[in-house]
This record gives sequence, C-alpha cells and structure tokens, in this order.
Amino acid sequence: MAEIARKTKRYPSDLTDEEWERIAPLMPVPGRRGRPREVDFREVINAVRYLVRSGCGWRMLPIHFGPWRTVYGWFRELARRFLFQTIHDVALMVDRERAGHEASPSAVVIDSQSVKAPQAEARGYDAGKIIVGRKRHIAVDTDGRLLMVNLTTADISDSAGAQMILDAIRKRWPWVKHLFADGAYDRKGMMDNAAFLDFVVEIIRRSDDQQGFEILPRRWVVERTFGWMIRWRRLSHAMILVAMGGNLLRRNAHP
Repeated sequence: MAEIARKTKRYPSDLTDEEWERIAPLMPVPGRRGRPREVDFREVINAVRYLVRSGCGWRMLPIHFGPWRTVYGWFRELARRFLFQTIHDVALMVDRERAGHEASPSAVVIDSQSVKAPQAEARGYDAGKIIVGRKRHIAVDTDGRLLMVNLTTADISDSAGAQMILDAIRKRWPWVKHLFADGAYDRKGMMDNAAFLDFVVEIIRRSDDQQGFEILPRRWVVERTFGWMIRWRRLSHAMILVAMGGNLLRRNAHP
C-alpha cells in the first residue's frame, strides 16, 4: 500500500498511471464538430473518487480538481452513459479470470443492509434493525465481488428487495444458476420468482443451538463486501459502482 500511495498524485483515492491506462480507452471520444474538449477525464474521475471516499459535498471538492460544477456535470453525464458500470464490470471479469475463475459467475450470494440516510429524500423504517434510512440489496459472487445492487427505503423487506434484482441478475449475468441466501429470503413470492427465472436457491440457516457469533458457509463473503462499502462515504447507486470498481481496478493494476 505504501508503494501504491507513492504513485498517486495527491490523495490515496487518486488513480495511479497503471490504473488510468486500464480505463482510459473507455472514456468518451470527442465529437467531430464543435470546439475541442478541454476536460481532463482523469481529473474528473479522481475528483469523483475523492468525493465518494471522503464523503464531502460537491461544493467542498478541492479547487485543483477544477470547478465543482464541471465535475458534477461530467459525473452525471458519465453515469448516464453507464461508464462507471462498465469500468466496474470489466474490472470484475478481469479480477475473476486473474483468480482462475470464469469471467461470468455461476453462483451468487444475496443479502441486504439498512443504513441511516439523514439526507435522503425517501426513507423508511426497518423495525428489525431499528433504523430510519435506506436499504442496500446486493448480490455478490462467491468471493464477494459486487454483481448487482438495488437501493430502496429501509422498510422494504429482504425478499421483496431481492425480487427486484433477480431479473437484472439474469440479464446481466446470464450464467448464474445458484443463489445463496439466509432465512429472510425463504418466502413464497421470492422462491416462485427465482424458480421462474431458473435459479436454484439454497437457504443457509443458522443452527438452532448457535450461541454467539458463527461464520456461516457462503454468507461471510457478502458481509465482507458490506465492510468494503462502509469505507466509502457517499454510496448512491453510481457511487457504489465507483467505490467497488475502484477496489477492483486497484487490485488488478497492483496485484
């Protein structure tokens, strides 16, 4: 990590040269008409990563990133073009192949996490966790790489939230066959929808005589992914992709 830190320009969240080389070809190409584009996409990505990592507001971005309105405008445009999704998914498949797996996963683990969101426009109350805020419904591969995420109000049940992402999983990751989940997902609607989409669901249950903390098979990887997310402060949908894609990109560029 110390060696990587020396390669960043100013902040630990900055792209190293090796990381930038991997994503530079994915940046939008200038149009043939109009005045030449002056934006430095590397600095735009650095600014977005800094904001997501630090949790600061757009207006609080350090001035050397350029005008915050320019950075925000390009963030919106790049998110609209699914650039952050593309960076994340490409890095994910490269990382899977580097680990000796097929690029596309065949099994996923699903779970949810309720978090406080005092600034969110829409919030709900999770009675189980006693939290007012938002809920992240995620699917990860068996090593914990994020495959799908859906954000809802915290009052949406785990099984209902999972149903919202099952169809998206089938479309984006067509080779997925097995789903691992805990007992909260053992609901008729969820199971029927999974069967309709040709998923095989395996419920990992806690032992009836369990006392204290116990690591459950397949379940611990998704908890680790939530731990990775918490290190990044701004976690809207696009920003989650920035965070998780940044982790994978750094791991691939600096194995």
